[in-house]
Amino acid sequence: MDGRRRNPYQLTDDSPVYVISIAAQLSGLHPQTLRQYDRLGLVSPDRTAGRGRRYSARDIELLRTVQQLSQDEGINLAGIKRIIELENQVAALQQRVAELSAAVDGAAAAMQQREAQVHASYRRDLVPYQDMQQTSALVVWRPKRPKE
Repeated sequence: MDGRRRNPYQLTDDSPVYVISIAAQLSGLHPQTLRQYDRLGLVSPDRTAGRGRRYSARDIELLRTVQQLSQDEGINLAGIKRIIELENQVAALQQRVAELSAAVDGAAAAMQQREAQVHASYRRDLVPYQDMQQTSALVVWRPKRPKE
């Protein structure tokens, strides 16, 4: 979470609310297929205290994706499991990249702020050096002689 307190009764896509029979109807699959997918680790729903399965909206979407990959694309269940693992890894890496990008942005802002503080601390009573154009003229200085 992002530091804010969430309403415990607010439903999200990850809220486990559907029993297996409803999840089967929503996904268009047989309940035994859902049990098989759970055993294989393709879609692992949350469990109640009594060990009953509770599916979330995200789980049901994943069930539909597994079915589409299996039926329409002809991918076997081992291949589908690997695809799901890789998609989860990509999502985790994208999250990590976002976190690191935010950290870099924060560090850059802190560096710019510190640089501004350093510039503000410069002494203003110093005269900046300006490179004069060099000439080949020669100036000879002779002190005045005291009058006798």
